[in-house]
Amino acid sequence: MSEKKITPLESFDWDHLGKYDTTYSKNERQQMEGVYNNTLTSITAHDVIIGTIVAKNNRDIVVNIGYKSEAVIPLSEVRYNPDIKVGDQIEVFIESQEDKNGQLILSHKKARSMKAWDRVNEALNSEEIIKGYVKCRTKGGLIVDVFGIEAFLPGSQIDVKPIRDYDVFVGKTMDFKVVKINPEFRNVVVSHKALIEAELEEQKKQIIGKLEKGQVLEGTVKNITSYGVFIDLGGVDGLIHITDLSWGRITHPEEIVQLDSKINVVILDFDDDKKRIALGVKQLQPHPWESLDENLKVGEKVTGKVVVVADYGAFVEIQPGIEGLIHVSEITWSNHLKPAQEFFKVGQDVEALILSLDKEERKMSLGIKQLTPDPWQDIEKKYPVESKHTGKVTNISDFGVFVELESGVDGLVHISDLSWSKKINHPSELTKMGDSMDVIILEIDKDNRRLKLGHKQLEENPWDVFETVFTLNSEHEGTITEINNKGGVTVSLPYGVEGFCSRKNILKADNSEAKVDEKLLFRVLEFNKANRKIVVSHSHIVREVIEEEKKKEVEEVKAKEKETKKAVKKVQENVEKTTLGDLDGLAKLKKEMEKGEKGE
Repeated sequence: MSEKKITPLESFDWDHLGKYDTTYSKNERQQMEGVYNNTLTSITAHDVIIGTIVAKNNRDIVVNIGYKSEAVIPLSEVRYNPDIKVGDQIEVFIESQEDKNGQLILSHKKARSMKAWDRVNEALNSEEIIKGYVKCRTKGGLIVDVFGIEAFLPGSQIDVKPIRDYDVFVGKTMDFKVVKINPEFRNVVVSHKALIEAELEEQKKQIIGKLEKGQVLEGTVKNITSYGVFIDLGGVDGLIHITDLSWGRITHPEEIVQLDSKINVVILDFDDDKKRIALGVKQLQPHPWESLDENLKVGEKVTGKVVVVADYGAFVEIQPGIEGLIHVSEITWSNHLKPAQEFFKVGQDVEALILSLDKEERKMSLGIKQLTPDPWQDIEKKYPVESKHTGKVTNISDFGVFVELESGVDGLVHISDLSWSKKINHPSELTKMGDSMDVIILEIDKDNRRLKLGHKQLEENPWDVFETVFTLNSEHEGTITEINNKGGVTVSLPYGVEGFCSRKNILKADNSEAKVDEKLLFRVLEFNKANRKIVVSHSHIVREVIEEEKKKEVEEVKAKEKETKKAVKKVQENVEKTTLGDLDGLAKLKKEMEKGEKGE
C-alpha cells in the first residue's frame, strides 16, 4: 500500500494555534499588566512586613502579604502561640520574592529573631507579660522560646512552690516576665513565678489578716523535714513541728503525712508579723490521757514499747500518746546504778509495774525491779557476816572494787582490803572488769543497801608472823626496787614484804649512793603492824661498822701506847743501872791512871 503524501496549507495561521479567539495587542497587554501590578504590594527582599494568615493545617500556615502569590510557612514557627488562627496577622521576613518555581519564600522565625531583642528589652522595661514555648529541660531549669530567642527559666522561677518534675512543663506555652538580660552574651532569663507572686502576695495579706489562734484551716503539705512539716495555707506557709503531729512519739514526719496531701491543721501561734506560723494536727484530736483506761492504777502490771532511752531511764508507751518513765533506780535492786542503755533498746516490748499515776499532770512512773523479790529483804540470812562467796567484778574505781554477788546485790572491796602485804596503787593492778573474785562479808548496812567486802581476809594476816621476823634492829638482806623523786626508797625484803627507806640511808661505806636492783643489808628501824609499814636503813649498818672499826683502832692505839710506855720504862731502868756501874769502873780506871803517872 503506497503512502499518501500530505501537503500543509500555505494559508494556515500558526500564531493562532492554541489561542483563544480573543487576542490582545502588544500595547493592550502592557497596559493590562500595569493595571495588575498596581494591585500588588511593592516588596523588597530581606524586608520585614506584616502578613495575614489565610489558611492553616496540621503542618503549615498560608500567609498573604498582598503579593502576586502567597507563601507557605511551617506551623512549627508559630508553635509558641497555640491559639494562632486564620485571620491573625504575623511578622514575616522576605527571603525571596520568587524562587525557581515562582514561589514567594517567607519566614516568621527570622522576622521574630530580627526584632526579638528589641521586644525583649521593651518587655523587661515595661514588665510586659509575654508568652513563651517551653522547648526542653536543661540543667537547673527549662529552655523557653521567647520571640524566637532561647531564654532560660530557672527551676526556682517556675512556681512559688518547689517543683520536683520539670518534664511536665516541656511542650507547654506559658506566660512569663523577662527578669534579666545579658547583652554581652545575649542571655535572657524569664520567670513564671514572678507573675503569680503579686497575686499570691495579695492573697497572703488577706489570709494573714484573718488568722486567729485556734482557727482550723485546710492546707497542702509543701515540704517534709526531719523536724517538721511545712504547710501551704494558700500562699502562706506554716510549720507543724514533729511533736505536734501526733500524741504518740514518731521518728519522722513521713510516718504521718505525704507530700502534696491535704490535711486539716489548727493555728497554735504566730509572731507579730504573722510570718512564722505554728500549726498543729494532734490538737484536733482528744488527748489520750482523757481516754485513759479507768482500770489502770498504782500496782497494776502494764506492757508497752520502749520509745525513748536516756541515761536516766526509759520511756515506755503503754497506749498511743500515754507514756511512763522507768527510772534507772527502778530497773534493778542494785544500789550501783547503770545507764538505761544497758537494759533497754527502742522498740523493745517490756512489762512493768505502775509505781505512780497522776492524771492531772499526765505523768506515770513505772518499775521493773518490783516484778522480782527484793534480795535485800533477807540479806542477813543469805549473806551473813564472815561468810565467804564468789562474785563478779562489775566496776573498778580508785578506792576499790565493786563485786556483784547476785543480781541486785553487790558490795565494795576497799583498796586497803585487797592484799595484806602487796602495796596496791590502783585496784586494776590486781583485777579487771568481769573477773571472778572471792570475798568475805565484813559488814552489812541493810538500810542503805551496802555490803562491805574483804578479799585479803580470806587469808591469815601475815603481819602477825612478820612482827616476829622483822624485829627492831634486826638485819635482813633486801633489794632496792624504786627510788622516787621525793627521796623515798622502796626495798624488797624477804617473804614478799616491802620496806621503806629514806635516800640518805642508802649511802654505802664508800659514801656512794646505792642504785635500783642493788642488793644490800638493811636494818629494821621501825615496824608498824597497824599500818603495815617497815622502815629500814643500810646506812645505819655502815655507820655502826665504821664506828666499831674506829673504836677498835682507838683501843689498838691505846694498847700500843701502853706497851710502849712499859718498854720505855724498862729501858729507862736498864739505862740507869748501866750508868751507875759504868761510873764505878771509870772511877777505878781513873785511880789506876793517876798512880801510873806518879810512877808508883
